[in-house]
Amino acid sequence: MSDLPVYKPDDTLDEQARMEGLIEFLSAYIEQYHGGWVRLIEFDGQTLKVELGGACDGCPLSTHTLRGWIAGTVRQFFPDVKSVIAADG
Repeated sequence: MSDLPVYKPDDTLDEQARMEGLIEFLSAYIEQYHGGWVRLIEFDGQTLKVELGGACDGCPLSTHTLRGWIAGTVRQFFPDVKSVIAADG
């Protein structure tokens, strides 16, 4: 059994706080299983800007992590998000 928390969206929180919680959850997973991390930089309701670090920094698969795993998970909970981008572009 994993020690990671189970992410459950809380409708009583505002959208910004919910996104921060989701990114923290994703970061804990990435850190535990891959040695990297993700940090929320900016969120305006439609665009999410994040920073990838740790083992993700310079990893050739970080684009796949961003687009496939992070963006895919974010869109499950925030279907109005149009784009998920890395801080460096």
